[in-house]
Amino acid sequence: LTDGEYPAIVFDATGNAKSMEKAFELVSYGGKLVFVGLVKGEIAFSDPEFHKRELTLMGSRNATAADFQHVLDVVGQGYLDMGRFITHRSSLEGMIEAFGDWLDPASKVIKAVVEV
Repeated sequence: LTDGEYPAIVFDATGNAKSMEKAFELVSYGGKLVFVGLVKGEIAFSDPEFHKRELTLMGSRNATAADFQHVLDVVGQGYLDMGRFITHRSSLEGMIEAFGDWLDPASKVIKAVVEV
């Protein structure tokens, strides 16, 4: 999907352990991985892969309501094209059927959205 070009910075705000563990594989060499979401448990990652990629790992929980509003404004004003990240969509009624496909790595899901 990306022709081997990975982003220099990946933000994971899911709070999902599996997503956070997978995020290490999505950052370019020398890149930065930022965890914003909080998972109440442990995550594990491959130390050799982490070191091979020379990643910087950061955690952030300092956002304020004003920060979130700024992000919403930026997206709402079209300065950030969120559509680039959404690779799959489904209606609420079709989500259960689509979900199995989204879990298949061959479908190359980056971000799936359920439209309500």
